[in-house]
Amino acid sequence: MPEGSKRFKGDTLVSTADVFQRAKEYAFLLLKFRQRSEKEIRQRLERKKFDTAVIKDTLAFLKEKGFLDDRRFAVAWAESRLKKPFGLRRVRQELKIKGICGEVIDEVSAEAGARYPEEEVVEAIVRKRLKGFVGEDTVTIKRRLYGYLLRRGFSSDVATEAINRLLKQ
Repeated sequence: MPEGSKRFKGDTLVSTADVFQRAKEYAFLLLKFRQRSEKEIRQRLERKKFDTAVIKDTLAFLKEKGFLDDRRFAVAWAESRLKKPFGLRRVRQELKIKGICGEVIDEVSAEAGARYPEEEVVEAIVRKRLKGFVGEDTVTIKRRLYGYLLRRGFSSDVATEAINRLLKQ
């Protein structure tokens, strides 16, 4: 960032260093609440109408200093979402929306999938939700449970198996 660069903002003269400093402060404010992906920070800075060059410099600064790391963000996001519990499919979809590259998503999903007992989680959810379906017919129960599990990002095979197995008991 050139030190002596000056720009007009409205009727006042603003140095590029001041604009860069404001962009960094805003990015730090966002990161104070939770980790964010590079895409999220870029979008928020764009929404605040920062120059493309300032945004690029801010992102480079944050990455260089270790405040912005998409892989670390993806790992943290996956862990937090799997605790809700959501399925791996939904976590992958959310990471894609957050701007994480496919390679990182694949790595993080594989690591999380190795530790995440999806079948057990789905079975626990089905057991818990079955208690609320007293007096409902089997078709309605299956339909509602299946839809719920799919919206939470669980695999259709795992959902179907768990629902059928627990309804037979």
